[in-house]
Amino acid sequence: MLLADAAGVNGLLRHLDRRLREQGAAPRLAAEAGAEAEARLLLLWTGAALPMDRLEAWLAEPPDPAQPELTGHEILAAHATGIWTEARDGQARLVLPLPIAAGRPDSAGLTYDFALSRRGATSSRLADLTCVVFDTETTGLDPVADRIVQIAGLRIARGRLTGERFDTLVDPGRPIPPASTAVHGITDAMVAGAPDMTAALTAFHHFAEDTVLVAHNAPFDMGFLRRAVPETGAYFDNQVLDTVLLSAMLWGQSAPHSLDALTERLGIVIPPEARHTAMGDARATAEAYLRLIAALEAKGLDRFEDVLAEARRHRRLVDDANKPAGDAASGSGPSAG
Repeated sequence: MLLADAAGVNGLLRHLDRRLREQGAAPRLAAEAGAEAEARLLLLWTGAALPMDRLEAWLAEPPDPAQPELTGHEILAAHATGIWTEARDGQARLVLPLPIAAGRPDSAGLTYDFALSRRGATSSRLADLTCVVFDTETTGLDPVADRIVQIAGLRIARGRLTGERFDTLVDPGRPIPPASTAVHGITDAMVAGAPDMTAALTAFHHFAEDTVLVAHNAPFDMGFLRRAVPETGAYFDNQVLDTVLLSAMLWGQSAPHSLDALTERLGIVIPPEARHTAMGDARATAEAYLRLIAALEAKGLDRFEDVLAEARRHRRLVDDANKPAGDAASGSGPSAG
């Protein structure tokens, strides 16, 4: 079984199928094995491959007329995945990778009753949730090509920081580009001898088990965790909250929603030496999240499922318009990922 939201993914596939048929193609749906713990949904047809700019234009459209604010790009972002066009074995195809639900490591007999895990977040008040607020620093912005160099998290229970923390450098197994070091200050010498990706994410998985994960620009950080599954075996099927979207629910889409803008709005001070470190940004995000809970409750959004429903009405705000110049390799940068 694939781990995905049924309405969003099925709506996107129907939308792309309809657009292809308008061009004279006759696509069919198929599936194939991808990387470990991942399968690929395919739309296949005989004919020329779809130009990428046309696919991008279709993804900018809302697949579901009932939710005109939700585009194909946003559906993909919510699943920390992407879709691409290619030609193979005489056929054109669109390829959509999705994770396989934990406990179902093979793709044989895949079903299409998509369902997101609800572990740790069933009909719960935000103030009662057990969460891990986390952040990553990376070698760059591409979850496929780049690697984590630091990950940190803080545990929240019943609306309070518990004092439990997770913080480690990670040896990415490759040189860290100077441009990324300029952002987060992490050098090759600093990660020499640090845990590798498997050790670090296995330990973080244990720390975050059965909690709701909270991050600022969550699709970026979750993308790195999920793309590492074939290497690490650490599958994160946690529910996720994104403080970018929580900020948008309160102040609207026209307001800036970078971490710097959010913390300034909430009166939270990030020491300059802590900004763009995984722990510094995780702590700032945690403090922001705790203050956002009260503000959301005042708007009648006091339960996890209420927030999820409201999030579907908002566009993904992680775009280049809000990107400060220094956020190139940090998960909390507003356009990273």
